[in-house]
Amino acid sequence: MKSTGTDDTERLGAELARLLRAGDTVWLYGELGAGKTAFTRGLARGLGITEQVTSPTYAIANEYAGALTHIDAYRLSGPDELYGAGFDEDAPGIRVVEWAERAGNGVRGICVMITVAGEDERDISLCYWP
Repeated sequence: MKSTGTDDTERLGAELARLLRAGDTVWLYGELGAGKTAFTRGLARGLGITEQVTSPTYAIANEYAGALTHIDAYRLSGPDELYGAGFDEDAPGIRVVEWAERAGNGVRGICVMITVAGEDERDISLCYWP
């Protein structure tokens, strides 16, 4: 999919949210500034969350209305720290993990790869890892 700006990236996140169920995990890949948090804002909106969604870079994890746990793994050293930071496969709601590269190779769920294709353009690819 092609995104032509932040609003478009958020819209794509909201569309994906309609397909998600409690317990699903969305793993976000992409360089700094690619739009991972914008995509998460769209997911939250699609889930009916009205709170302001911000990057949890320093908090590591933000929880929204019990429906969404948003984790930023950038500062984590690996998969073990991910679980210590609030990631729990049995938690209710949807989990979104930015900087999924830090989670290691054992991830399961929906992966979203956001690639910068221009100043405001992004290529967004989805896959599923069972």
